[in-house]
Amino acid sequence: MNYQLELDKIIDRIRSEENGKIPRLLIHSCCAPCSSYVLEYLSDFFAITVYYYNPNIYPESEYYKRVKEQERLIKSMPLKNPVLFVEGEYEPQKYYDLVKGHENDPEGGDRCAICYRMRLEEAAKTARQGGYDYFTTTLTVSPYKNAEKLNKIGSEAAEIYGVRFLPSDFKKRNGYKRSIELSGEYGLYRQDYCGCVFSQRGRSRKNKKLDGQNEADNTTV
Repeated sequence: MNYQLELDKIIDRIRSEENGKIPRLLIHSCCAPCSSYVLEYLSDFFAITVYYYNPNIYPESEYYKRVKEQERLIKSMPLKNPVLFVEGEYEPQKYYDLVKGHENDPEGGDRCAICYRMRLEEAAKTARQGGYDYFTTTLTVSPYKNAEKLNKIGSEAAEIYGVRFLPSDFKKRNGYKRSIELSGEYGLYRQDYCGCVFSQRGRSRKNKKLDGQNEADNTTV
């Protein structure tokens, strides 16, 4: 399925409505850089609340650093419709309990799918409780995330909680490229790992390997 075209259809329908009502959208955000393009794109059509729910992020100092960047971006961007911010609970033990046994899964594997589901189900529940018209996630802006998997999980969460999921593949139409441009424009902190301790360890191992290769390349015999 082309999720960008599905999103286009929904936006066209909103534009054609004569009552002028702006639908309310809860956006689960993984970080400020990924949300930048999504906010720029969707704020013309929705009254947005950014929902920051990411218990997977490690360490705690990293979590709060990302929270502050998210709040700063929202205050800085000139958006057509006001954007609100809600911070979910930081409950890392819930994440560790859910991924137990999957600690050594590769990036993008079952551990990541469990993490996606945890966050999207919480977003769906929050959207239901808050009476939002739709919910979605910024995660699909990343070229390292599987949009099909995310949209499937989002749709399943929508059925569980009785709220509409807004399909997306925000990396389309240069969405990821635009997020990098906006990150530079607003001086956003761009992390070099997904967020969890497992991705951080993977990044450290990769960096050490690259450092070793560089040292070898620079060695003269």
